Amino acid sequence: MKQQTIKKMIITLAVCGIGFLSASAIAGQAASTGSGHALPIMDVYKSPECGCCKAWAEHLQKNGFSVILHDVDDVPAARKKLGIPNRYGSCHTAKVGEYLVEGHVPAADIKKLLKEHPKAIGIAVPSMPPGSPGMESDAPVLYDTLLIAPNGTAKVFAHH
Repeated sequence: MKQQTIKKMIITLAVCGIGFLSASAIAGQAASTGSGHALPIMDVYKSPECGCCKAWAEHLQKNGFSVILHDVDDVPAARKKLGIPNRYGSCHTAKVGEYLVEGHVPAADIKKLLKEHPKAIGIAVPSMPPGSPGMESDAPVLYDTLLIAPNGTAKVFAHH
């Protein structure tokens, strides 16, 4: 039991250290979307035990985002506080620039959001569809990324 606690502490410190170093490294230069737009740092609010959230964060990092992970005890409360309607909920909520990102949204969709800059709360992949980033599967399903309007309604932003 003690070894598991120590192991969790080491992992948490390593993740925090990487996030700090990533943030420090880009403090005068930002990553790019490939179209000249800078990628802001992404803050991800997730459960401490969630492995798929960590896998999604790795997907983002592989696609040029700097990610800071925030472990929270109550993800639905964090989602509500940030402003994502619960009906679009998943296992983690993120903030990137002025937008919110809910669930296992592909990095390409987030880059598209930042490039197109629509009037919206953000984007969401509700639930946890097999085959979405962080939810890799031998039996992927089709799913949509939704654009959430300021009034809480949504429309399809991307189809996968």
